[in-house]
Amino acid sequence: MIERLAAKEPPRVRLANTPTRGHWLRYGEQLGTKIWIKRDDHTGSELSGNKVRKLEYLMAEALQQQATHVVTCGGEQSNHARATALAAAQLGLKTVLILRTDNPGQPPPPTANILLDRLAGAELRWISRQAWRDRNKLLAEEADRIRAAGGRPYVIPEGGSNALGSWGYLRASSELIEDLAGIAGPENPVTVVYACGSGGTAAGLVLGSKLFGLSALNINVVGIAVCDDKPYFVDVIGKICGDFEERWQLDAHVTPADIEILDTHVGLGYAKSRPEELQTIRDVCRSDGIVLDPVYTGKAFHGVVTEIKKDPKRFGAAVAFLHTGGMFGLFAAPEAVAQVL
Repeated sequence: MIERLAAKEPPRVRLANTPTRGHWLRYGEQLGTKIWIKRDDHTGSELSGNKVRKLEYLMAEALQQQATHVVTCGGEQSNHARATALAAAQLGLKTVLILRTDNPGQPPPPTANILLDRLAGAELRWISRQAWRDRNKLLAEEADRIRAAGGRPYVIPEGGSNALGSWGYLRASSELIEDLAGIAGPENPVTVVYACGSGGTAAGLVLGSKLFGLSALNINVVGIAVCDDKPYFVDVIGKICGDFEERWQLDAHVTPADIEILDTHVGLGYAKSRPEELQTIRDVCRSDGIVLDPVYTGKAFHGVVTEIKKDPKRFGAAVAFLHTGGMFGLFAAPEAVAQVL
């Protein structure tokens, strides 16, 4: 399917191991529901997860612009920041990461993603949660600092979530059509469920749904918010899709009605876990040997479980869960995870 967009597809540098495989989960049998999982946690080892699909396009543009540095931002255990630092190292670029934490004067210890950021040689800038509101301004100021020192910065937004990055999951939508060809059908509606955190993965999937006609194949796409609420994400995703359409003019015609977000499973908030969410992570690992993470996939999958327990047919004949990686986040909270073992 992606081939028909080849004339307008922007340059891409190969970083991910794609297409990723998918398979059924035994865990679904416990719920009386079929759950298929797409293993985007297998896009790589150090680059594991969904971020690398976006970075294939963003890094290609950075190389076109002969950048010397990439600058991006995220939470202290950001998967996107880690993936950016490692992708940049693979391509011979330097990285500056602006990371949000509770106390910038006493940054968190170098564990999990932070350890990998530092291992890759990234320069870390710690900011407060209050300063996070001005992250785009801070990114621009960091870019100015690099230019003043003679470098050529390339700025990547939070999560790699912009129109160019959305091509990553537009391409993945084409894979999903092939993946679900023998599963979805006229009598078998299937819902693709993903964790929604910054909107870029969502935008790519929504665009793919429109451009490739997923609804005609009885495939629906639903995001489970891990932060913020539905109005916020409808706005953010809509703007990314609007920017995409303005730049590439592929006639996707995305409207708010095309963006389905469940915002009732945020729990305690972004990167904050409840015991029941950690228990779901434990149970899936023991049932199927699959490791979810506490920030994104574990929270979203727990949302799936909660919805299915209320209504086994909530997502149709089957769920197609998109595993977007994030395993390293578990290593930042060993005490909390140990409580459910």
